[in-house]
Amino acid sequence: MANMQPNKTPIPEQDPILRGKNFQEVALGYTEELAKNEAARCLNCKTRPCVKGCPVGVDIPEFINRINADDMQGAYQILREDNSLPAICGRVCPQESQCEKLCVRGIKGEPVGIGRLERYVADWAMAQDLKPQPPARERDKKVAIIGSGPAGLSCAGALRSKGYQVTVFEALHTPGGVLMYGIPEFRLPKALVAQEIGALKEMGVAIETNVVVGKSITLDELLTEEGYDAVFIGSGAGLPRFQGIPGEDLCGVYSANEFLTRINLMKAYDFPNHPTPVKVGRQVAVIGGGNVAMDAARCALRMGAEKVFIVYRRSEQEMPARVEEIHHAKEEGIVFRLLTNPTRILGDEDGNVVAMECVQMQLGEPDASGRRRPVVIPGSEFTLDVQTVVVAIGNSPNPLVTSTTPGLDAHKWGGIIVEESSLKTSRDGVYAGGDAVTGAATVILAMGAGKQAAESIHRLLRK
Repeated sequence: MANMQPNKTPIPEQDPILRGKNFQEVALGYTEELAKNEAARCLNCKTRPCVKGCPVGVDIPEFINRINADDMQGAYQILREDNSLPAICGRVCPQESQCEKLCVRGIKGEPVGIGRLERYVADWAMAQDLKPQPPARERDKKVAIIGSGPAGLSCAGALRSKGYQVTVFEALHTPGGVLMYGIPEFRLPKALVAQEIGALKEMGVAIETNVVVGKSITLDELLTEEGYDAVFIGSGAGLPRFQGIPGEDLCGVYSANEFLTRINLMKAYDFPNHPTPVKVGRQVAVIGGGNVAMDAARCALRMGAEKVFIVYRRSEQEMPARVEEIHHAKEEGIVFRLLTNPTRILGDEDGNVVAMECVQMQLGEPDASGRRRPVVIPGSEFTLDVQTVVVAIGNSPNPLVTSTTPGLDAHKWGGIIVEESSLKTSRDGVYAGGDAVTGAATVILAMGAGKQAAESIHRLLRK
């Protein structure tokens, strides 16, 4: 029976006061009853606009239909046909700006909670220990994937399902890329990421860790000495950016990359049971307004900070972070210092951070990004007392692969240059996608690129 409620079925969540002191998942997920209630809101439109909004092209109306028909296994199989990591996408994908943005139910009221339903089905499948289908046939061609983040894993899953021999090379000791080192436990449990990667291994995807392509082995050696027929580069954007202001070399200043890696991958939140500490002061400033800034601020709170500031030079309207992440940060007591720009970080005689000098801004005319450019208000200088500063203003692609591969063209800012339609690089048989091409973006866009590159590699190798 159709559910014509204008609003989404609410998803149970941890209490904001309690969750600010633990790293357990914030959103608790739908029960079967809640999932069926939300699935019944889908109008099953003939035009299927939601599918056009999905970077990996999931047949959304059909998988929701299967929930309505009480066929969870069928719903999972439909999800897996296009999405190698459904439990992850159900949690961290910005559905509100993609599939849900185009949902007809959103014209009058809220769109169908597509992401919440995806998470429910994927979690159900994990609880049942359902396995993805093995390839229908085996092929003798082999493909190397550089990087085990969302782009690499998506490419690996798509190629393996077509029967190719796939090996993923990961620089760190644990596969998963940004899913493991960047996104906090309370948004994406690491055991779940490991389970999704385990499903790919069971399909026959080989993963080799502690292999730094460009140092341990070159891309050319993979193609010549190791005999790979094609290579996909999904090495991400792991090179942090800084503002270039005085005091960034003081003790207590972190890039968001280092801060989150220590906490998430190295489990600093469980020190001394895990041997990586993180020094977090009584008051913390996080510079930036994206999802990474929200993650860093919410981690700092859970690591014991009494007060955490988000310092962002534009207004909330221009913030690139998901609305849900901003909402959760505010619920947890994070203080937003908007239209504020740091100019200097101050230290004591021992080189430790003690404060950050800032100026207030106002919005002027739009810049190249289409957002209004922030302009300094003269005489508005003030000081924030903080002992820790986390810089979360974006990352650039790691230059290691491009700098060690002759003839692999890249932009000056580091992104690998590819043909838009095929994701082919300037080197024959070499494709690239995700943050290594675009700079830091979303998990699902990286996955879409991995899937697109897999199609191109399939076309190449069939010839």
